Amino acid sequence: MGITLTYTEQELVSLLRNRDNKAFAYLYDNYASALYSIILQIVSDAELANDVLQEVFVNIWRRIEQYDMGKGRLFTWMMNIARNASIDTLRSKGYQNSRKNQSIEDNVDTLQVTDVLQPGVDTIGLRKVLEKLKAEQRILIELAYFKGYTHEEIAELEKIPLGTVKTRIRNALIQLRELLK
Repeated sequence: MGITLTYTEQELVSLLRNRDNKAFAYLYDNYASALYSIILQIVSDAELANDVLQEVFVNIWRRIEQYDMGKGRLFTWMMNIARNASIDTLRSKGYQNSRKNQSIEDNVDTLQVTDVLQPGVDTIGLRKVLEKLKAEQRILIELAYFKGYTHEEIAELEKIPLGTVKTRIRNALIQLRELLK
């Protein structure tokens, strides 16, 4: 029977900065499923989400020195890396070209199948926290952070001024930060 290691966030970050492989394995074991869930919400293709997840952990390993504990929790920093990598993947030319070349039969019911088979954001409890926001804020957060829309795209989609979108998202993030303390 093996001993299960646990680390405080400070210990984990310190070990990762010292390139400790056991700490990285611990990080992967404890955070991969939550990050995968976030990635899958944006990418919606399980195979591609696995590729993005691998890229995310490579980026975390390479960029751990850039993490600033004073700006937020490690998971929040990793979640932003996952979100950005997912959005970058969707916007890449390779992905756009692959979507254009799919046959109709291959594209039917894609969202429904992945939604049923894979756990969503609810598995990490984020959906319950989002429910505490005003509807106007929650919609914008979902569009920006789970669907990958830019602020400009959200303004166009929701037919509200860009400044209003930015203000509502900023206020929602401040409120979420307070709720998560």
